[in-house]
Amino acid sequence: MLDEKDRALLGLLQRDATQSYATLGEAVGLSAGAVHERVRKLRERGVIRRTTVDVDPVAVGRGVLAFVLVRAAAWIGDEPVGAALAGIPAVQEAHVIAGDASLLLKVRTATPGDLQDVLRQVYKLGGVTSTEAIVVLDTFFDRPVDPRDA
Repeated sequence: MLDEKDRALLGLLQRDATQSYATLGEAVGLSAGAVHERVRKLRERGVIRRTTVDVDPVAVGRGVLAFVLVRAAAWIGDEPVGAALAGIPAVQEAHVIAGDASLLLKVRTATPGDLQDVLRQVYKLGGVTSTEAIVVLDTFFDRPVDPRDA
């Protein structure tokens, strides 16, 4: 169970994971050592899954963002399909979903032609009957989960 200090620490780390334990401790009213121990425990429990850098996709040549609905004639929500999708570098996320479609993919490519190549690869998965690519024109915001709202 997360307490208010854990939730506050998570929010601060999401905004800037390079902050020192002393700075974090000052913000939440704990010592640097206490913050270090809390962060260690949050990692051990899997609450903090990883620490990463937020890279601007446009700056690295991945300016085309699309969400792709994948429809299939049969169930395709098992590990072999997940592994095949993980093998396509442009697929950033893959979700098994309920409804008319079977999968929802988040895809980032450099060009629309590259997106078309990804769709060709998706069609090679067994059972895929159609795809629907929704190309993003602009993003208002992309919000991480705020642990203080939970």
